[in-house]
Amino acid sequence: MRIGFYGAAAAAAGVLGLAGLSAGARADEIAADGDDACLRELVVLGAGQDAGAPQIGHSQDKGPRLLPAALALVDREAGTRYLFDASPAITEQLAALDEVAPPQGGLGIDGIFLTHAHIGHYLGLAWLGTEAAGAQDVPVFAMPRMAAFLRGNGPWSQLVDEGHIAIAEMGEGAFTVLSDEFGVLPVGVPHRDELSETVGFIIMTPDRRALYLPDIDSWDEFEARSGSSLEQLVAGVDYAFIDATFWADGELEGRDMSAVPHPRVSEVMKRLAPLPDGERSKVHFIHYNHTNAIRDPASAESRAVGEAGFAIARRGMRACLSS
Repeated sequence: MRIGFYGAAAAAAGVLGLAGLSAGARADEIAADGDDACLRELVVLGAGQDAGAPQIGHSQDKGPRLLPAALALVDREAGTRYLFDASPAITEQLAALDEVAPPQGGLGIDGIFLTHAHIGHYLGLAWLGTEAAGAQDVPVFAMPRMAAFLRGNGPWSQLVDEGHIAIAEMGEGAFTVLSDEFGVLPVGVPHRDELSETVGFIIMTPDRRALYLPDIDSWDEFEARSGSSLEQLVAGVDYAFIDATFWADGELEGRDMSAVPHPRVSEVMKRLAPLPDGERSKVHFIHYNHTNAIRDPASAESRAVGEAGFAIARRGMRACLSS
């Protein structure tokens, strides 16, 4: 099969060590409306932080609405659809996905990949249960601690026991082959891991690769732990959807932001400024908080991102991985 050009071991070594990988497409090919002729494409279902916007208790917030960060992978050739994170807005997000790529039957969810156990990334699983969809055996791909958390704690354990979801454990650096044409590689990252480990995912086809990494504490800490830098990760993919929770320190009034150690967008832009234009254009900031000014496409901060050669993920964006 074509995915064999990687091989599971070769894929893990190649991506994590970034040996022998090169980007095959310009990242600025991402489009707001996409291309229905694309065989395999990513769809941005949400780009906000876990609680979206307006957040609870902020009814006066009249800024642009945000749904929690999530992606979908549509394989038109195989007639399958996969979710990356199951957000609390899963109902609305699946409805939007149905407009782009109608399901072949039922919910049309052929698998869900979970990054970690924070509310914006797995609570949507509850809608697969008896009280809602009553789904059967939806594959949920999770790392070992995440899988143990779901099996050992209600109401998630009920989803497992009643056969609504079927957990498939993943291993860090272990390539999961989903078809002859694409697979997924989890990449462990430092984050607040109270209930589970945290990973990002590299979604790979023979033509192009995308990184989905909505939550991380520190790129320096990631490099110290993994031996790979942010710059190397960007070099190894065609699209990089990375953590953009906050623009800068001082954004959360009355709170010590050192206790919320996400990389600041302004600092990531400075770090990556020396990269060539083609590398910077791969970066799409995602998972931005309701306080982050880039949620407004018309803001000075959004303009600064574009002027610096980077991009901001917006709900509805589509990126082709195989033509």
